[in-house]
Amino acid sequence: MAVLLSVNLGRLRPKASGRSRHLTGIDKRPTADAVEVRAPGGKLDGLGSGLVGDEIGDHGHHGGDEQAVYAYAREELDDWEQRLGRELRNGMFGENLTTRGLVVSDAVIGERWQIGDAVLQVTGPRIPCGTFRDHMAEQGWLRTFSVTARSGAYLMVVTPGTVRAGDEVTVVHRPDHSVTSRLAFRALTRERELLPDLLAAGDDLPEELREMAEAGETYRVS
Repeated sequence: MAVLLSVNLGRLRPKASGRSRHLTGIDKRPTADAVEVRAPGGKLDGLGSGLVGDEIGDHGHHGGDEQAVYAYAREELDDWEQRLGRELRNGMFGENLTTRGLVVSDAVIGERWQIGDAVLQVTGPRIPCGTFRDHMAEQGWLRTFSVTARSGAYLMVVTPGTVRAGDEVTVVHRPDHSVTSRLAFRALTRERELLPDLLAAGDDLPEELREMAEAGETYRVS
């Protein structure tokens, strides 16, 4: 059985680098409370995060309906602990949902999860940014994270509701294509030749990712 280990919320704080006046909500902490989940609207004109009480600093690159919720597997955090030789608490990667028993990075785009009375749909991978690099304070972190392709997954809110630690995570729908969050991450970062494969996801593929796949564009991660 897959389970939600923690729901993690971020409060706006100065960036770890101290080089910017902008604030970030990447430093997320577990809460024992039930948390309302709803579609936040557009990135620039919406509510930001899909979780009530979770704050986002950079609305140009984070949040919005297709990045409403970010999930990461505890099993992958445990692997990173061994690799980095340091403790990584739930929420350390900026994830809203820390799961156990679900290989989040291999979730199929378009896959739907029921958690509590909410239904969420996988939309694609998380692309690491400078804020994540500074937050982790690991030399060469963006390349290290990218090479493993352990991206976790962004989700949109299909049915609003409430979630809390201990809820069962049930996959209620899985498309018949094989385009996973991990495959999309590889294609969009280090393996451009895989971009055409993303189109097999059809309507499950968010518009931004479809346009990048059709144009042969990738994110720059260094």
